[in-house]
Amino acid sequence: MTQARLKWTIPQVDDFLRREFPQAYSNGRDYRICDLSPGRATVVLNAGEDQLRPGGTVSGPTLMELVDFAVYALLLGHHKQGARLSVTTGLQISFLRKAEAGELACSVELIKHGRTLSVAASRISQVATGKLIAHAEATYYMAGAE
Repeated sequence: MTQARLKWTIPQVDDFLRREFPQAYSNGRDYRICDLSPGRATVVLNAGEDQLRPGGTVSGPTLMELVDFAVYALLLGHHKQGARLSVTTGLQISFLRKAEAGELACSVELIKHGRTLSVAASRISQVATGKLIAHAEATYYMAGAE
């Protein structure tokens, strides 16, 4: 992935997502793309009351959505609008410890970036403590990507 170049910057990806995928920011979700480089991205979610299960744990679906969002943002960075039709074909996640409300960082690395399928490994950490919360692998079908 080191030879690949990004076609969009963080502001361009963010603008596209907010314009074309506004539902991702509904119900108290607040995503921030902090890093975007060839083959890598970091997205932070400020998980609040709307993402908590009883007992103050950030829900599993919220963590899965964070992974999915981060991988999609990275693919947009690589392919611009050409990645807009890319879809998740698989997502496996291991929950390692309780995720508390607050900022959660998802670091994504493409481990295979092909014409048809892309696979990314992700790590979600609690920003305040640096503790690893979850590890995931997501596979995307690259529909329409250039």
